[in-house]
Amino acid sequence: MDERKKIAFIVNPISGTHNKEHIVRCILLSIDKRKYQTEFLYTEYAGHATELARQKALDGYFAVVAIGGDGTINEIARALVHTQTALGIIPCGSGNGLARHLQIPLDVRRAAGIIDDGKTDVIDYGKMNGYPFFCTCGVGFDAFVSLKFSQAGRRGPLAYLEKTLVESLKYQPETYELVTDGNAASYNAFLIACGNASQYGNNAYIAPQADMNDGLLDVTILEPFTVLDAPALAFQLFNKKINQNSRIKTFRCRRLDIHRKKPGVAHYDGEPVMLGKDITIDIMEKGLHVIVPSKIEMSVRDLAFNALQRAQDYINGLKQLGEQYVPHRFDRGDTTAGRP
Repeated sequence: MDERKKIAFIVNPISGTHNKEHIVRCILLSIDKRKYQTEFLYTEYAGHATELARQKALDGYFAVVAIGGDGTINEIARALVHTQTALGIIPCGSGNGLARHLQIPLDVRRAAGIIDDGKTDVIDYGKMNGYPFFCTCGVGFDAFVSLKFSQAGRRGPLAYLEKTLVESLKYQPETYELVTDGNAASYNAFLIACGNASQYGNNAYIAPQADMNDGLLDVTILEPFTVLDAPALAFQLFNKKINQNSRIKTFRCRRLDIHRKKPGVAHYDGEPVMLGKDITIDIMEKGLHVIVPSKIEMSVRDLAFNALQRAQDYINGLKQLGEQYVPHRFDRGDTTAGRP
């Protein structure tokens, strides 16, 4: 009788910009065939990964591994919650938010080595009006950009950065009523983000103190800001200091109710969805087994360098747009230039 653990690798052939056949070859060279039975499955349509993962969980597989981005991970993870089958991640998407939070390296062979080690943890996940999420969800500008990005026809971090920079200069904030733990408050906000993990992806830390094992949502509210505030916000976002900005309000809760004046877009793990005026976000404790590194795979020095480099790239983009946008507004004597 074959006593090896079973692992299914689910490949999204269109996520990110990576060569998937190269990834498969690297995995085959990294997984110990004496310990594991492996198979590779390819998604064919939206939601297919969920169907495949659900069946593998029913079949008692040790793990189902997502080869893709946060969208693919979300599809697979939602089928594995409250089962004994673990989620594994070979990150190759545009943002890789969950993988980065869990310190899973972007190098395929090192990520496959973590799968081979087989160390697991049990983490929380969230629900937004019933939609499961594992990194972040929210309303406002980040949801708006997710919708625009899904319509852009191009993938990758540069396309996302471009869309963010362009849209941030013309997006109008909304007023939201928030209720949590019996307390109500009204905010005029550029965005409201709820983090289970610390970042959107690409080391953009919207909830830098988030802990996936504490049973709490980390809520970040970004109030309206001017174009002059943007460079500091961008630097703090990529340097884990966004919560120190005066335009930012943060708190933790187990449940958050959001009321807005009209229906509109929201997002869960970067996937846009149209929802009504009322949104409820809950944390679900210890709901997902996930394969994690047995040690930190990247040094603190490397992490700091990557964060600073991405922040500088973001600021350079803002400066390029600002050269076109700011003089035009100030030439007319408009002292509120750039205000959403």
